[in-house]
Amino acid sequence: PISTAILAQLVGGGCVVSVSCRKMIHSLFLINTTGDIFLEKHWKSVVSRSVCDYFFEAQGKASELENVPPVIPSPHHYLINIFRENIFFVSVIQSEVPPLFVIEFLHRVAEMFQDYFGECSEAAIKDNVVIVYELLEEMLDNGFPLATESNILKELIRPPTILRSVVNTITGKLCKCIHTLHDNF
Repeated sequence: PISTAILAQLVGGGCVVSVSCRKMIHSLFLINTTGDIFLEKHWKSVVSRSVCDYFFEAQGKASELENVPPVIPSPHHYLINIFRENIFFVSVIQSEVPPLFVIEFLHRVAEMFQDYFGECSEAAIKDNVVIVYELLEEMLDNGFPLATESNILKELIRPPTILRSVVNTITGKLCKCIHTLHDNF
């Protein structure tokens, strides 16, 4: 794959450290083929899920899932997406950034999931949700790509093991219980 620095030079004229690129990705939504948002991550402020309505509208106009436009403008944001392994990776940005820069990053996210979990699927992502959020937190710093190389990330975040999967499952279920209790009161 093309390195981030080379890609930035090709599409952004040296955008690696500019201020506008530092405001790159505000949010990431993972959406399955039935239109369910099954994971979301926000780096800046929380962007409402309703921004995905522009994506769903474009998806409805596409003849096939693979034909959804990669860049979708909305009144206040741009939605840049890729489709991999029956998952749409939809990033939300507020300012103009080179789209190929964001697309390359989204492909790296999908490749990292493949590398860590053996597959990039909705089930694998849900089963390893704690590691997914840790990876996303390390891969982007304040909305700007930071660590996207597998060997660096594996030093920071250990790939899943059976013990870690059990702990994450228990922790995840505990968090769901707490949210359920909180919502009921």
